[in-house]
Amino acid sequence: MDLIKEAEAFENEKMSHMSTSDRVVASREAKRLILAINEVYKETKDASLMDVMKRLTAKKKRIDIRLKGRPESGI
Repeated sequence: MDLIKEAEAFENEKMSHMSTSDRVVASREAKRLILAINEVYKETKDASLMDVMKRLTAKKKRIDIRLKGRPESGI
């Protein structure tokens, strides 16, 4: 499956020293991959696809935290 190969390539990319625009592109790419894999998962119910989506979601969350900043706790 091409989606799995794309997802693995995305997972292995280095995310250090990225500009803000690079992070936006990476976040959008992660979302695109997650949604595409989810469509396949709906049909097949393959557990390995769910694992890939979980890993991509974790990486996307890390990217989004760097984009938006950490929420401040307080009043």
